[in-house]
Amino acid sequence: MVGALVTALYALRAGEREFDVALDVASISAAIFTVSAAATGFLTFVDAFNPAIDAGPEFGAQLGRFVVETEVGRTWLITTVAGAALTVLTFAVRSWTATLFVAILAAASLVPMGTQGHSGEEAFHHEAMTALILHIIAAAVWLGGLILLVVVRPLLDRDRLATVVARYSSIAIAAFVVVAVSGTVRAAIGLQTWDALLSPYGAILCVKIVALIALGAFGAWYRTRLIGKLRGDAASRAFWTLIVFELVLMGAASGAAAALARTPPPGSSVLPGPPTPAEVLTGAPLPPELTPLGWLTSWNIDLLWAVAAGFGVFFYAMGVWRLRRRGDAWPIYRTVLWMTGLALLVWVTGGAINVYQDYLFSVHMVGHMLLTMAVPLLLVAGAPVTLAARAIRKREDGTRGGREWILWAVHSPVARVLTNPFVAAGLFIGSLWVFYYTDLFRWSLYDHLGHEWMVAHFLITGYLFVLTLIGIDPVPYRLPYPGRLLLLIGVMAMHAFFGIAIMMQEGLMIAEWFGSMGRTWGATPLEDQYVGGGVAWSIGEIPTLILAIIVAIQWSRSDARDQKRRDRHADRTGDAELEEYNARLAELAARDARQPR
Repeated sequence: MVGALVTALYALRAGEREFDVALDVASISAAIFTVSAAATGFLTFVDAFNPAIDAGPEFGAQLGRFVVETEVGRTWLITTVAGAALTVLTFAVRSWTATLFVAILAAASLVPMGTQGHSGEEAFHHEAMTALILHIIAAAVWLGGLILLVVVRPLLDRDRLATVVARYSSIAIAAFVVVAVSGTVRAAIGLQTWDALLSPYGAILCVKIVALIALGAFGAWYRTRLIGKLRGDAASRAFWTLIVFELVLMGAASGAAAALARTPPPGSSVLPGPPTPAEVLTGAPLPPELTPLGWLTSWNIDLLWAVAAGFGVFFYAMGVWRLRRRGDAWPIYRTVLWMTGLALLVWVTGGAINVYQDYLFSVHMVGHMLLTMAVPLLLVAGAPVTLAARAIRKREDGTRGGREWILWAVHSPVARVLTNPFVAAGLFIGSLWVFYYTDLFRWSLYDHLGHEWMVAHFLITGYLFVLTLIGIDPVPYRLPYPGRLLLLIGVMAMHAFFGIAIMMQEGLMIAEWFGSMGRTWGATPLEDQYVGGGVAWSIGEIPTLILAIIVAIQWSRSDARDQKRRDRHADRTGDAELEEYNARLAELAARDARQPR
């Protein structure tokens, strides 16, 4: 389902028979997905409770309590309902934009399954969940796209088939990287020690690793050799060689993955003894007191943002390399700023801030300020959209590649609204109050998916605000420089007021969380919250001040460029405009002199 949608969006033409067939495949797959989710949920209920299956009200009430009151029951209920909705949507839509949103929903429908593939009692519970969700989605994209190639093959001629396979290969390589990285992290969490490889869990894992390595090697081989043969007389043989070998290896890896999901990891990965208050709340032991050295040595990598940053580094570097290869220039300082921004993002989401933000409100606020102000400042200066528009090849066959999708997103109606300076400023400052003074803050603490949403939200709102002020990437409208400075001053004032409001709080925010950790070191929770307010008020203004300086510099340079442009125009025309203006003044003076007094 997911693979068919993603491959259609990247490799096929909307409005053509091939695109419609891909959506039909996704619709049939969604129907199978729905039935499978419902059956798995029912069989999970039978396996867990061993009920007497009959048509009586007692069995129905027991099944109803399972799907409503238990986490695993709700998971399969949500998955089944999502699959049913997708069955209808994939059959109904046929346009680019609608298919894109359906593909996003399809990927999201796989997330609940990822939350059930491990135990909440397991150490590094959140890390295991993130790894498994990425693993499932990437594998779905990879396998689903391969199956779609088989279905649409009769509709494509040789050249077109080779092109589609090459584009699918690009998707498969990205999916392979995500599958390999997430699988490695999940394996490390489940094994903990090398001796655990001798366990049943370790044996199944070895089978999966061998299949995955073989898939990677085969993928590299068919990309360099088989794709070229698809345009020749041996096209049919090369195509089926590709499909059969990859499906066999994928079948082994997928079977091993299903077995791993049903096999408990070695006992060393389970939290020992009765859980402490911190372990009950966060799923991890309480870390030692944060020291100055600990800001550099404490790490708990968030796989989602580490993978995103890795792809950001790779694609940006490839874009710069492609420009320079063809003789075009790209400022080195933009590359440095982009890479620094991604490095800072990895540290904020995986360094000491990620380790201690659940226990110290002040550390959480440091992370918030960096995510919403410092990281966007660096990333916007990297001008990724401008680089992509220049470096990615434009497609001429009516399909949409990376360049086309990026430019579509930049010029979409939603982007026009979000990049309006006043909307971006409202989201930037308004989200502070809405997040911290509603249950969204509580959700981000108790639910790891809520935490990931928080990171994405603050990063995006900060990026949009900074983009409207100093970015060179295209946006529909930017304020004049005086307006930008006035808007920035207003945001600074609201930001300072937010920090002061937290400092004046007499009660503890989310008291059942920050006040119940059992922490014996550092400031008291209320004192730490006061420090967090001070961070929002003082440290948070530093990037804002930098923004103001950059806006002032850009304003000065803009005036200088305008003056140079006027001077060049005057040189080309021999000051014709000035002479015409003086002649007009002289004419008016002469007319006034002729008037009777």
